[in-house]
Amino acid sequence: MAPIERAVGPAQGELRRLYEARRWAPLWLDAAGRPTRPARDALALLANAAADGLDPRDYRAAELSAAVAALPAAAGDAGAAVAFDTALSRAVLRYLRELRSGRIDPRSIGFRVPPRSREHDWAAVLGAALAAGRIDAAAQQARPALQQYGALRALLARWRAIAADPAAAVPLPAPPPKARSVKPGDAWPGVGALRQRLVAISDLAPQPAAPDDTTYDGALVDAVKRFQARHGLDADGAIGRTTLAALGAPPAQRVRQIELSLERLRWLPALDGRPFVAINIPMFRLWAVDPAAGRGGVPAEPLAMNVVVGRALNTQTPLLFGEMSHIIFRPYWNVPRSIVRNETLPALARDASYLARNDMEIVAGPGDDARAVAPTSDAIEALRDGRLRLRQRPGPKNSLGLVKFMFPNDDAVYMHDTPARQLFGRARRDFSHGCVRLERPLELAQWVLRDQPEWTRERIAEAMNGTRTLQVNLKQPLAVLLYYTTAIAPGDGSAGWFADDIYRHDARLERALAQRLAPR
Repeated sequence: MAPIERAVGPAQGELRRLYEARRWAPLWLDAAGRPTRPARDALALLANAAADGLDPRDYRAAELSAAVAALPAAAGDAGAAVAFDTALSRAVLRYLRELRSGRIDPRSIGFRVPPRSREHDWAAVLGAALAAGRIDAAAQQARPALQQYGALRALLARWRAIAADPAAAVPLPAPPPKARSVKPGDAWPGVGALRQRLVAISDLAPQPAAPDDTTYDGALVDAVKRFQARHGLDADGAIGRTTLAALGAPPAQRVRQIELSLERLRWLPALDGRPFVAINIPMFRLWAVDPAAGRGGVPAEPLAMNVVVGRALNTQTPLLFGEMSHIIFRPYWNVPRSIVRNETLPALARDASYLARNDMEIVAGPGDDARAVAPTSDAIEALRDGRLRLRQRPGPKNSLGLVKFMFPNDDAVYMHDTPARQLFGRARRDFSHGCVRLERPLELAQWVLRDQPEWTRERIAEAMNGTRTLQVNLKQPLAVLLYYTTAIAPGDGSAGWFADDIYRHDARLERALAQRLAPR
């Protein structure tokens, strides 16, 4: 039995397949026991794992580099050579797996994605890269192909440079004690530090400071508005407590947000060029993307809009992957029992006309053709016990608006229109009971039905404003992602968009990463 075969043993299947294909010969050492060029490339790859938000220590990068330096002194020691060769193989295989799929199972912290089938045989991928002398090709194959992943990776490098700039860490003073905020035109001793900070993070072009640099005005106000827009704040130019806290966030915090966002993007299922709808929950934003659309190989601009998501306190929108199957125009709203119990029945006790005023009715049985029941005291008691149910009739008062988009899931969440249009003007938009409310539902319906030409914009508007409930099935299921990252690279040349960790998912991911067992 070859020394490497003895070292690997029967249990390490992936590693065993890698060496079996090479007849148990060393993969990283030449006949004289010296590290090959691919070995040095692999060590450089592991040492640079931080470029993808990974930790080189997980892959023993420094330890393996030190072992290379010790190899000449251990010439003739077969055990040292075998130990180095198998350790480097194990580290590179782990790096490839985690670069593609992340370091923890997303389902363990509540992200409901389907179990991963074997997307890649990493032993085969690494073996092919070794045969070609191109270890970087294995990393390229492992790295997620999402455009946003590449953009965030570049943003990570940019923020690491910002974090190394002392100007980005200049402390900002508090607003004047008698003022709730610093407003355009105000004198403020923090103007000089603010100017340095905004230049360091690219919201303000470098410019010479005036001799008396204490007035908050002009280009500085415009730069603060840009900063506020990037951080999901009201872009009014006033520097209050919230804006000052965001301005004062350490650059290392932004670096970590990007690293955690890259980790979450590694969890997403491979869509292989399929169109999809993605909702980033803490950004309160939706994108509908068709990678195959556009001209000359340039993808079409995605449809983008604001959304309202579930309340952070008690009705959070779940993280999941689903498939949209149909649209319902002029839907009924079947009121969930939790809302009936906690909101509707108390309102009805205060106001006997509550149901009539809100186009609601008590019904018996399932389905849209369920029989309406008069709201007697007995019926209300049966509603309280769950023997009858409550629904809201289609129309302009309906809480789902004029259309809903269905992607069946265990949480019974969906996307829908809403009559509460004023909420889309808010900077923070977590107001729903868990479903996702849409700023421009007609445009989304038009995008979803774009391959069903009979559904023109005019016909969609007619169905939304018609007199009957209508279900339209999609020709092909459409991927839907409800996901969560507090940093994105929007492609506008800015230093990225950042959001508050409204559901504390970043904090939960931090704990999971700290607590995970690190296999060797």
